[in-house]
Amino acid sequence: MNDNKQLRILVARIDRIGDVILSTPIPREIKKARPDSYVTVLVKKYTKDVYVNNPYVDKIIIYNEDTDGKPQSFWSLVKIMRKHSFTHAFMLLPNERLNWLLFFSFIPNRIGVGHKLYQFFSFSKYVERYNYNPLRHEADYCLDMVRKIGIEPGSNVPEIYLTDEEKNEKDKLKAQLTPNGEVLIGINTTSGKSSPNLAVDEYKKLITQLDKNTNIKVVVTDNNPPKEILDIEDVHYPNIGSSLRSAIVNFSVLDVLISASTGPMHICAALKVPTISMFCPLTACSPKLWGPLGNESEIILPEENYCSNVCPGDPHICDFSGEGGIDSEIVLKTVNSFIKKL
Repeated sequence: MNDNKQLRILVARIDRIGDVILSTPIPREIKKARPDSYVTVLVKKYTKDVYVNNPYVDKIIIYNEDTDGKPQSFWSLVKIMRKHSFTHAFMLLPNERLNWLLFFSFIPNRIGVGHKLYQFFSFSKYVERYNYNPLRHEADYCLDMVRKIGIEPGSNVPEIYLTDEEKNEKDKLKAQLTPNGEVLIGINTTSGKSSPNLAVDEYKKLITQLDKNTNIKVVVTDNNPPKEILDIEDVHYPNIGSSLRSAIVNFSVLDVLISASTGPMHICAALKVPTISMFCPLTACSPKLWGPLGNESEIILPEENYCSNVCPGDPHICDFSGEGGIDSEIVLKTVNSFIKKL
């Protein structure tokens, strides 16, 4: 890599909120090593708010944004990309359409993940994960792209940046929700079936028990809570109908978030909000790979033999039920112990 030439880098992460959050160390580590570099991120419309106000990002480009109700055409997006004269592109999620988009955008150095045939035919470089062996954090795997261009990152901790106006809004909301200095606990009951999660009935028991404590204020942070949860009185639901950016501000107010391994957990970690998270020990769902980074956190795992003896075998439908699993009582004990340390 020519150190005298300006780096003009496109970071393409066109998947879910948590994955996009775990890509946020990339622009920061590039800019710290090469302050004169130009860094753009390519993300889906619904995740762009993760990068709003990020001081290390020069531009946000929306992937496949609708125009007049129609999807953006391949060649119109190519035209937009060519204007930036990118020297490098990082494709963090294997995607054939994106691969050819970067190719026809005339980006000379394109780096993807793994060995896809379309990457071979488009002369793309790649980084390898070797089947997650040894197992590292997803944020660190993302930074392999940075290492590929000769930059050694100093930190893999994700960050989301609030504006001054949002910080003021946060302070006002905190005073409104906890007028007597209560501990503000957020509970996110859904995970989009991306990871094992407690059954709704267990969440309802947990919320009911926490709400009995006059020193605790409970908010449910889902944007679409299950109807069984909506029946609970004296609980706030600040994120229903909210944009992602508004939800981010709402998450920043919390003293602690309770959830499975899901996007809101990563939002809170990137905001330095403490988290209590339920995880599965299987490699693909492991907290070593997907756990919160940079904040105070507590991980709850089922007992050692749970996965081999009780688990249904599919982490997307596992609800931690059965002997050796996780229930509302276990989470409640963890919460009571955790908040004493805050």
